[in-house]
Amino acid sequence: MINKKLMFFREILIKKMAGLLGIAEITVTRMSEGDGTFPDPIDRAMTESSTTIELRKRDRERKLISKIQKAIQNTEDGTYGICEICEDEITEDRLMVRPETTLCISCKEEQEEEEKQFGL
Repeated sequence: MINKKLMFFREILIKKMAGLLGIAEITVTRMSEGDGTFPDPIDRAMTESSTTIELRKRDRERKLISKIQKAIQNTEDGTYGICEICEDEITEDRLMVRPETTLCISCKEEQEEEEKQFGL
């Protein structure tokens, strides 16, 4: 991949990570506010349910941040845009949709088919 394209994707990755980190910071601030007392058990249950959902979302985003960090590292070591399985180049169209990807579309489809077949 030419250096100009590499820097383009690196910027996309950095912006995406910054956005996710900002959301995480807002979540932490929001969850640390409030005194935790509820006048009604239903209010408490609703709040706990919402908190659980929020934490699950943040956990998925935490995993995505790790993938983004790895992709940024790959832009530095020259392996960005190369499929980890077949070592073919990942298309720019795929990288535009999912810049943190490490698999070409063919390998990803095979992986998903195996997961479906074996119930993973």
